Amino acid sequence: MSAALFAVDDQPMLKLLNVESSYGPVKAIRGVSLQVRRSEIATVLGSNGAGKSSILKTISGILDPRKGSIEFKGKNITAQDPAHIVQQGLSHVPEGREVFALLSVRDNLLMGGYTRKDRDGVARDMEVVYGYFPILRERAQQDAGLLSGGQQQMLAISRALMAAPDLILLDEPSLGLSPKLTREIFEIVVRINRERGTTILLVEQNANMALNASDYGYVLENGRIVMEDSCARLREKDDIKEFYLGMKEDGVRGERRWKKKKTWR
Repeated sequence: MSAALFAVDDQPMLKLLNVESSYGPVKAIRGVSLQVRRSEIATVLGSNGAGKSSILKTISGILDPRKGSIEFKGKNITAQDPAHIVQQGLSHVPEGREVFALLSVRDNLLMGGYTRKDRDGVARDMEVVYGYFPILRERAQQDAGLLSGGQQQMLAISRALMAAPDLILLDEPSLGLSPKLTREIFEIVVRINRERGTTILLVEQNANMALNASDYGYVLENGRIVMEDSCARLREKDDIKEFYLGMKEDGVRGERRWKKKKTWR
C-alpha cells in the first residue's frame, strides 16, 4: 500500500498545551506543549528521568495533569478515564511491555480488541498482526509470560493494533532488546505507520533509531521541551550529535547549552 495514501496533513491529531503533571509533590513534566500530526511518527528524546514516559501516561489518562489541556482529534481528553480514551482511538504501549503473562498470546491479542464489536474486523486484524510478527502465530496458544523479551514487545505492539487505533503511544520499544531485535521492531513500527496510516508518538532512548524512524522530534530535559524540529534537522544539530548520537566535531566535549525554541507547524 502506498504511503502517499496517508499524506500528513497540517491539522494535529494530538495537541498538548502547557501540560504539567506530578507524582505527589514531585513535578514530572513542566509546561509541555507539543503536537502530532495525522499519519506522522513523532518522537520525544531525553535522558532517564526527563519525564518522557510521564508525557505518555498523562495523555492516556493514567496520570492526571495539574495544568494544561490535551486535545485528541479536536476533542478535549484532559484527565479523562483511560478506558474512554482507548475508545476514542488511542492505544498506549507501556514501557516494560506489561503483557498478560498467564493468558495465551491469542487471548492477549483479543484483549486488545475488547472495545470492538466487529468480529470480522477483529479476525482480519489478527491476521494482519500475524503478518507483521509471524512468531506470534507460531506461539498463539503459548502463555505470554513464556515469550522472550523481544517477542513480548511484538505482542504488546500487536495488542495495541488490535484496538484499531488512530494513534499509538509507544514507550521505549527497544528497552532490554538486542540491537538486531531493536532494528526489527523499528522496521515494523515504520511499516505500520506507512501501510496503515497509524499516527505514532514514540518515546525512546535510542536516539539514532528514533530520529531515523520519525518525522518530527522533541527534546525533553527536566520535564521541559527544550528543542524541537524535523528529525532530519535534529540529526544535524551539534547538541544532538554530541549528547544523543555520541558524535563530537573536535573530540572535545563542550559545555551543554540548550536554546529554547518553539516551531509550531
